[in-house]
Amino acid sequence: QVPLAFLMMVAAFKSMDPSLEESAMMSGAGTWQTLRRITLRLLMPTAASVLLILFVRTLESFEAPALIGIPARIYVYTSEIYLAFSEYPPDYGRGSALAVGLLILSALGVWLYTRSTREGKRFQTVTGKAFRPRQFDLGPWRWVGFAFLLTYFLGVVLLPFLVMLWASFLPFFSAPSWKSLQLLSLENYRYLSSFRPFWDAMWNSVILALSTATAGMVLTSLIAWVVYKSRLPGSWILDFLAFVPITVPGIVLGMALIMLYVAFPLPIYGTLWVLLIAYVTRYIPYGMRSASGAILQIHSELEEAAGASGASWWQTFWRVTLPLLRPGFVAGWIYICIVSFREFSTSVLLATGDSRVLSILLFNMFEQGQVTVVAAIGIVMIFTLLAIVAIFHKVSGRVGIQA
Repeated sequence: QVPLAFLMMVAAFKSMDPSLEESAMMSGAGTWQTLRRITLRLLMPTAASVLLILFVRTLESFEAPALIGIPARIYVYTSEIYLAFSEYPPDYGRGSALAVGLLILSALGVWLYTRSTREGKRFQTVTGKAFRPRQFDLGPWRWVGFAFLLTYFLGVVLLPFLVMLWASFLPFFSAPSWKSLQLLSLENYRYLSSFRPFWDAMWNSVILALSTATAGMVLTSLIAWVVYKSRLPGSWILDFLAFVPITVPGIVLGMALIMLYVAFPLPIYGTLWVLLIAYVTRYIPYGMRSASGAILQIHSELEEAAGASGASWWQTFWRVTLPLLRPGFVAGWIYICIVSFREFSTSVLLATGDSRVLSILLFNMFEQGQVTVVAAIGIVMIFTLLAIVAIFHKVSGRVGIQA
C-alpha cells in the first residue's frame, strides 16, 4: 500500500504554499515544531483520506489471500466471500451478507472522513499568489532517511524483482547456483513472442489501463469540483457514492456485473466494455481521493476572478481549476493506470477468451505449473508499465501537465 499512499500525498505536498512554514520559522519555531503545527495540519484532509483508503483497501484485498492464504487454510474476509461464491452450488446469501458487512464498515469510515474534512476552506493554501515549494535540509538525519529508503528498496522492490528476473531465464525454477547458470536461456521469452494469447491479452490490458485512467480521472475531477466547489445542495452524496465502490471486493463486483448484464440483454458481456465499466467503477474512489486532496487547497478567489472576467463555468473549470489540479490528476492517472493494467480480482469472473487480460493469463498459467513462463510475463508487465508511465510523463510535460 506504500505506493498508493505516496502518490496521494505527493500532490498535497507539491501544492502547499511554503509561506506559512516560513512565517512560523521567522517567528522562532523550529523545524519539528513547524512540521507538527503547520505542515501536518495543512495535510490533514489528504492524510485522512489516505488513511481511510488504506484501511478499506486492506479489508477488501483479495489477490494475496487467494494465492497465499487459502492454500494454507488462512482465511480473511474477502477469501470467505470468494469461497461462498465459488463453492458448488454457490452460496449467494452468505456471500452477499459478508459483502454488506464490509460495506457497513467502509460507510462508517466515509462518515468519519466527511466529518474531518467538512471545514475544507481551513486547509486552502493555493491562492492567486505565485509560490515555489520549499525544501528542508535534514542535516545529519538525511543519512538515517537514506538508510531507511535503501533498506525498503532492497527488501521490497529490488530483491523480488531479481528473483523473478532469474526465474524467467530458467526452464524450471531453482535457487541460484553454478549449475543453474548453465540452464539460463531466452526460451521463455521466445515462447511468449510466438504465443498469440499473450499478445491478445497484452493489447487488452494496455487499452483498458489507458482508457480507465483517463476516463476515471476526468470523471473524478468533475465530481471533486461539484462536491467541494459548487453550491449544489446534497453534493456530499456524490462524494459518498464515489467512495462506495471501494467497499465492494473485486470478486463481488464482477459477480454483480454478470448478474446485471444477464438480466438486461445488453451485448457487452464478454467484451472489453464490461471490463472498462468494472475498472472505472472500481477505481473511482482512488481518483476521487487524489483529486479532492488537491482541490481542497485551491482557493475560490481564482475561480471567482475568472467568472468576473466573463468566463463560463466550463471555461473556468478547464482553464483555471483543471490546470491547478495537475499534480493530483497526474498522480491519480499513474496509479489507476498501473492497478488497471494488473487488475485480477474483478477480471477473474468477467474476462473471457476474447477479452482475457494479462493477469488472468498469468493466473491460468500459474495453475498449470508454468512458473518460469509466469515470471517472464511478470517481467514484461513491469517494463510495459514503466514505458507507459515514462511516455505519459514526457507527453504531459510538453503540454504542461506535470506532477
